[in-house]
Amino acid sequence: MPGWYYDKKELRHSPSAQDGIDYKTEMRYRKEGARLIINTGSKMDLGYNTMATGVVYYHRFYMFHSFKQFPRYVTACCCLFLAGKVEETPKKCKDIIKTAKSLLTDQKFTTFGEDPKEEVMTLERILLQTIKFDLQVEHPYQYLLKYAKCLKGDKQKLQKMVQMAWTFVNDSLCTTLALQWEPEIIAVALMYLAGKLSKFEVVDWMGRNTKHCRWWDMFVEDVTMDLLEDICHQVLDLYSQSDAPIHPDSPPLHSNAKQQMPSLRPSNGQEKTLSPDRPPSVNAKGPPLSDVPQFPYQTFTGAPPPAAAYASVFPSSMAGPPGGPPPHLSGPPPHIAAPPPAVFSYVNHPPPFSTVVPPGAPPYFPANAPPPGQPPQHRPYYPPQ
Repeated sequence: MPGWYYDKKELRHSPSAQDGIDYKTEMRYRKEGARLIINTGSKMDLGYNTMATGVVYYHRFYMFHSFKQFPRYVTACCCLFLAGKVEETPKKCKDIIKTAKSLLTDQKFTTFGEDPKEEVMTLERILLQTIKFDLQVEHPYQYLLKYAKCLKGDKQKLQKMVQMAWTFVNDSLCTTLALQWEPEIIAVALMYLAGKLSKFEVVDWMGRNTKHCRWWDMFVEDVTMDLLEDICHQVLDLYSQSDAPIHPDSPPLHSNAKQQMPSLRPSNGQEKTLSPDRPPSVNAKGPPLSDVPQFPYQTFTGAPPPAAAYASVFPSSMAGPPGGPPPHLSGPPPHIAAPPPAVFSYVNHPPPFSTVVPPGAPPYFPANAPPPGQPPQHRPYYPPQ
């Protein structure tokens, strides 16, 4: 299993950096590609897990390849196309390209070449080899809900904090946090940030014991305040960045890029095995949070909005994180609830009915069986010459 976590030194020595792209420009390319994935997925009514998976593929891909070799918008569409199949929400490649085209300028769309579909389909094979077919990705969303369920306090303040943390998780996809830390740690850090901004102080939680100094100690170990503040600052930096009106685009895909195979890097041994189980909703006794927004993206210009601004947006936002599986997925499909019936039971056994022989017709003998009283027929044996 490949290791997908890197330290900051490795992030600054990426293939793009070795190709002459400065770190600030690379981070902008990553953010623009991630935002295209999210905006395209939102316009196509894809789930937040599908969009987040596509963004993680995108960030991992550019740890092995340069933005000069593979244009970011083509890669973004390819990652969303693959993520849709992995998360079982597939969309046609031509529909993804059509939606992305409506979100891009004509100049930016020229990077797709003369045959955009062929570019995306060809890049998909390179993407699969680059990420070493490691397709399953976990996100902080499920851990956010799991941890929030264990917290005690005012329910309205808790819900407000979870909504704000959910928004921060959405925005964190535009950073490289998914390449630095496990989803459990990101969930804890952004819950901590949301708690500070919404003035929700956790004083008690379920399962607390004397060795737990803070609420997250029973979920993750050795998480220092310096680590949490570093993650929080990386997210908050998004809101203080202002994009210039004109930026140079990455060059188009070279004609020989289709034949180039990725030079895969060995594992760094820092991967961590995570639980695939989906946690329950925050409030087990009440309805799930229906007003947590899906990707309510900010403008990334100016300071982060106050808690009151979030509260004014949530009622009109899209549906939030699910409280459980949809009704049609609550159990196995009917056709696999039990072993299939023996429809062709007569294949290995005689029919359960008597054979009807018309009057005057010769007697019926089973197939390949000799008449009664005659020895069985065998094929003649011919000795080798």
